[in-house]
Order: sequence, then structure tokens, then C-alpha cells
Amino acid sequence: MKCFLPSPKDFPQLKNDTFLRAARGEETEHVPVWCMRQAGRYLPEFRESRAGKDFFETCQSPEACCELTLPCDGLDTAMGMDVQMVAGKGPTFPEPLKEPEDLQRLQVKVDTDKELGYVFRAITLTRHKIEGKVPLIGFSGAPWTLMSYMIEGGGSNTHSKAKRWLYQHPEASHMLLKMLTDVIVEYLLGQVAAGAQALQVFESHAGILGPAEFKEFSLPYLRDIARRVKDKLKEAGQDVPMIVFAKDAHYALEELSQSNYEVVGLDWTIDPLSARECTGGKVSLQGNMDPCALYAPKERISDIVKKMLEGFGTRGYIANLGHGVYPDMEPENIGAFVEAVHQHSKQMIKQI
Repeated sequence: MKCFLPSPKDFPQLKNDTFLRAARGEETEHVPVWCMRQAGRYLPEFRESRAGKDFFETCQSPEACCELTLPCDGLDTAMGMDVQMVAGKGPTFPEPLKEPEDLQRLQVKVDTDKELGYVFRAITLTRHKIEGKVPLIGFSGAPWTLMSYMIEGGGSNTHSKAKRWLYQHPEASHMLLKMLTDVIVEYLLGQVAAGAQALQVFESHAGILGPAEFKEFSLPYLRDIARRVKDKLKEAGQDVPMIVFAKDAHYALEELSQSNYEVVGLDWTIDPLSARECTGGKVSLQGNMDPCALYAPKERISDIVKKMLEGFGTRGYIANLGHGVYPDMEPENIGAFVEAVHQHSKQMIKQI
């Protein structure tokens, strides 16, 4: 049975804005916490619901996405590339980009409402279903990360095919990155119009670049996305906090803190005190417990969380993992992580 798709207007009133206040650096009663892939592969009910179903067919069903709370990032398909979700491999491109001439295969002007309307409808439906209990976070992959997938044909340890483009075909690389940026901007604006109350941009492959390459082929596009999205939202009288998560880009924390994002997400290799020093209090921070710490006993998880909170402080901070939840992690331990964040942060705030 299909769900009724309500209008983006008349959303339920938000009852819990702790996450949004923390993103803006405002005072909160406790530190908010969320986990990437929190509705994902580690939940038995997620695997049961997904069993025997094609990933992209699921993504294109607003009702199924609402059930799974997993709107798909389908930008590559929207641009005309065939993408398949292969078990054990993730997104795979049967015909990746090999030479600059292949850019002619891409759809330059993308009608995001037409090509990605299923994502927007899923966001609207989910926003209504969560009934204002928590804010809804929209997301997109960043240009360099998407470019890497499109050239590598899938995941890679070295990303040498994609990096080869940067050195052999810098002009074509910038052309592709700009094309992706244009679509991402429209995609994120569409998510806000559909009901997203915050946005996160994932530069998951930032760490494969050196500092010079990151500043040329990633950072300018991350900044452009934030600037253009915010300019458009400002025209509409909207204020939606944005998060940038550039995994392993520890060398660029200062630059990221000056890139028009309210929040900088951190992986687990970065010391909280060093991150505060590098960003100079200009932004809120998010992260960064090692996901593998969730394999520890619950008491140990609590101790790790307490130390993490002491490093970050409780203001201008959103607790999270340094990356996503892994498929074999116990839901009970993730619950212990969330509970520890709430418990320890409330105690710390009372002592201030």
C-alpha cells in the first residue's frame, strides 16, 4: 500500500531544535548526537526491509525511502551515467569516464525536479513522518568525491585513475567539477524546499589528495556550493545550517572553517583540542569518535565519550562518529554511545 504524499508546506512544528542551535554555536541543554548511516546497514530491520530489492528502485520509491530514512544521493544517474549498486562493492559504474572526451556523454543541464524528484518526495514524506521530533538532515556527495567514483568506476584504494585526470587533464577536471557543483547546488536547494532543515556535504575522498591538490580541486568547489546555496536561501528568507565533512583533510581545517559552513565535521584522526585551535572558534565542530570504539563494552564507550566531550567542550559541538557505522555493529552499543553523550554533556553543562 502506498503512503499519501503530503505537501512540503504545513510541516509539523519542530519540537527539538538542539541540533540546529548547536550548529549555530548557541547554548544547548545537552550536546546533540547523530550517526552517519544511523538507519543503515547495521539495523536488522533495515536489512530485512531491503532483502531482495534493488537499491536504486528502493531509492526511487518515496514510501520505501521514508520507511528506511535513506534518500539516495543519485546525482551521477541524474547526469546520465549508469550506476549499479553491487553487493559487497557499493556504487559501481559499468562505463566510467576514461578520457576528457567522455564528458560529452554527460547531461550538462539537469532538471533536478525531474531527475531527482523521488529524493525530494522522500524528504517531504519523512519530514512529516518524524513529526518534528528531530530536524531532518539533507546531504550530498561533494564534487571531487563524485568525480572519483565516476572515473574509477567504483571504490578504490589509490584513486589513481581519478588523480591521473588531475595531473594529465586539469582543465577537463575543473570542467567536470564545475558541472557537478552546479547540479549539487540545485540538488541541495531542492532538498531544503522539500523539507530538509540542515545540509551536510560529504567530501569522503578528501584524504586521497595532498594539501595543494585539495586547495585546487576540492576546496574552491566546497566554498562555491556553500556560498551559492546560502545566497539563494537568503533571498527566500531561509537560514539552514550547513556542515562540511572532508574526511582525512586534517591539513585544511583552518581553510574549511572559513568556507561559509556553520559546522566542520571531523574524522577520528584529529585531536579535539587541536581542531578547536585550528578553527579558532569560527565554526561549530562535529565528530569524531572512532567508529570501531563501538565494539568496546558499554562502560568503555562511556569513558571514551566523556574524554571526547572534555576535548571539544559542550558549546558549538555536535557529537558524532568520525565516519559511518559499520554493518556488524550492535544497535545496543550505538544506543550506549548516544546515551553517554547526553548523560555526560548534561553533567558538564550543569557544572559551568
